[in-house]
Amino acid sequence: MNLRFLFLAILSTVLGGGRAQQDVNVCTKANAQSCGECIQVSETCGWCSDEKFLSVGESKSARCDVVNRLKERKCDPSKIENPRGRVVINEDKPVTGKKPADKIIQIQPQKLTLNLRNGEPQTFDLKFKRAEDYPIDLYYLMDLSYSMKDDLENVKNLGTDLMREMKKITSNFHIGFGSFVEKTVMPYISTTPAKLINPCSSNQNCTSPFSYKNVLKLTDKGDEFNNLVSQQQISGNLDSPEGGFDAIMQVAVCEEQIGWRDVTRLLVFSTDAGFHFAGDGKLGGIVLPNDGKCHLENNMYTMSHYYDYPSIAHLVQKLSEHNIQTIFAVTEEFQPVYQELKNLIPKSAVGTLSSNSSNVINLIIDAYNSLSSEVILENSKPPEGVSVSYKSICKNNVVGTGDDGRKCSNISIGDEVHFQITVQSKNCTPNGNLETITIKPLGFKEDVVVALNFICDCECASKGIRNSPECDGGHGTLECGACKCNEGRIGQSCECSRDDVRTDDMDANCRKSNGTDDICSNNGECVCGTCICKKRENPAEVYSGQFCECDNFNCDRSNNKLCGGHGRCECRVCICDENYTGSACDCSMDNSTCIAKNGQICNGRGNCDCGTCKCTDTKFQGPTCELCPTCPGVCPEHKDCVQCLTFKTGEKKETCERDCKNYKLTKVSERESLPSPTDEPPRAICKERDENDCWFYFTYSVKGDVKEVHVSEKLECPAGPNIIPIVVGVVAGIVMIGLALLLIWKLLMIIHDRREFAKFEKEKMNAIWDTGENPIYKSAVTTVVNPKYEGK
Repeated sequence: MNLRFLFLAILSTVLGGGRAQQDVNVCTKANAQSCGECIQVSETCGWCSDEKFLSVGESKSARCDVVNRLKERKCDPSKIENPRGRVVINEDKPVTGKKPADKIIQIQPQKLTLNLRNGEPQTFDLKFKRAEDYPIDLYYLMDLSYSMKDDLENVKNLGTDLMREMKKITSNFHIGFGSFVEKTVMPYISTTPAKLINPCSSNQNCTSPFSYKNVLKLTDKGDEFNNLVSQQQISGNLDSPEGGFDAIMQVAVCEEQIGWRDVTRLLVFSTDAGFHFAGDGKLGGIVLPNDGKCHLENNMYTMSHYYDYPSIAHLVQKLSEHNIQTIFAVTEEFQPVYQELKNLIPKSAVGTLSSNSSNVINLIIDAYNSLSSEVILENSKPPEGVSVSYKSICKNNVVGTGDDGRKCSNISIGDEVHFQITVQSKNCTPNGNLETITIKPLGFKEDVVVALNFICDCECASKGIRNSPECDGGHGTLECGACKCNEGRIGQSCECSRDDVRTDDMDANCRKSNGTDDICSNNGECVCGTCICKKRENPAEVYSGQFCECDNFNCDRSNNKLCGGHGRCECRVCICDENYTGSACDCSMDNSTCIAKNGQICNGRGNCDCGTCKCTDTKFQGPTCELCPTCPGVCPEHKDCVQCLTFKTGEKKETCERDCKNYKLTKVSERESLPSPTDEPPRAICKERDENDCWFYFTYSVKGDVKEVHVSEKLECPAGPNIIPIVVGVVAGIVMIGLALLLIWKLLMIIHDRREFAKFEKEKMNAIWDTGENPIYKSAVTTVVNPKYEGK
């Protein structure tokens, strides 16, 4: 037994050496040991089930090859296993027009089965037609904190008024009402006994605070809505953000208590404040995450003190699961906040509420029309390795661009839109189990059920002969022309046991170069003279080859992508896609990015290398070598040639014929007759001055190797000076300057004289006059006193 195997192994090495030099494809490199393994490698791989197909010494993995190569290798086409995927429509009821709610069909088909083979995409068409008179459920959820007091008065008559307006849209309309305030714990509300009874001031009559209350289950009676809403009272809380998220979660998940039907579901959320979300409950000592379940008792939410607020992502999930479209009716102050929230919640809208909610009906109608005119498809989470892509064909056969092909807008009643949906699998689920995904338009209950049937094995596998004598006397199943060995056995005919002791001779057959390299390139195990390659954690990464010398993950990378994202890795060498080359497929052979505006490659100043211009002249730079920071402008560069060709003047008038021979000159009479700069090819508009200070105008462009110039023959020369006005102006200027100087001198003298006179007057006023006698003065009168005179 061992001698027979040794002979076969040596012969296999000799015969296989030549093949090892040939280029191998992904099918042969996979070293597939069964038909099922082969067809999972690639959609291009087939398996030859002809028992007589292999030559002596060939391993059974050689049965796996590209289909065309199997035919070239003389495999009977009827023996080639190459199962293909297909689309099977199981339920295909046509879309309907105006019908009762339980008979309306807006989406077609309804059920499909996709037989998926790895790597082979399957595409099917889906039609959506917006039906007329589609039923609507609308639940009005209102903030009843004290700041909404005026709004409550306007909402009390909302039922009959809104019912009347909505009847214009649908004959089957139900309306409900709920209210919310805040969690009933500190610091959101005051827990003093008096405030728990009346949270408002003593002269205001308010109801006790509550988290969420379902006031009215959905009904078609507008009067009942008005009666119950008119009995509602305002409540109060301490902080500005409200507990609206708690209320939205309960409205979404409590389908039976709210009364939701399988129709269009609208939730109108009316408030004049912000919102608390997940994590804010810690302020009140609430740390348990919201469980997303219904906790209504007697129409009151009873677990607000126990569970935290829900997160935005949690709300999105629940609103989507229950097909609820949300309309945020908020005041202008908080409109930007809810606009950001709307961007996170699919199929939602924001309307600006007036200060007293008087415009709420128009707001709801406008928001509903906006939501209903938009079709967005979503799908449930596909199995691992399965991708779903969309292409929308909207009204007037316009291809949609929104949301990755999932969206069509401006859809009116009766309009049909189509979607092309492609499903592709990259791997097979265990045992080919049947998986299911659902596809539905957001906001609608109808959906498409898509069953995924993975093709994991060949049909011939079911016809295998167990314990076949062809498999070393019964150590395997003869399946699809080859032996599928029992557990613990290996080899072409299951002739070896995995537990067999290795021998040097067997190990030599697992070495690539004359028995000197590592066994199985150190990437596998030599069992019975055959390399069994290691498995990687990532199933997409595989070792392959007779000696496990190849792999598909150790190729060169570019931009951190294997083979630059433009090729595939085969045996550590990048096989590039069309129009790419290089060791990492990082060199584009497409020269369209190098073509300049004038149609030349790199403006004739460089070479296109890997899609990028390499400028041969270092003066030039830019994507197409169009920039030259150190060069003179285009106009000065060609000025001399244009001047000598047109006017026979300029610096090049002597060498014009030699230096300016590549110009194609066209003369025009007037400047206005020059071509526009927007004409093709693109051209520069130039204005230059000659030695006589005359201006001339021309345009310059390049077409191929020819320089095209259009020039105006009319020069614009400056006119000579007018002597008389100049002389008169000079004389007048001199006279005016003289008068001005005289006036200034006269003004300064007046100012000086006035200052001196004022100084004199001041000194005069301050003078002190002496009344004593002049010592040198002698009076002419002599006075004598009679000593005897006593005054009598």
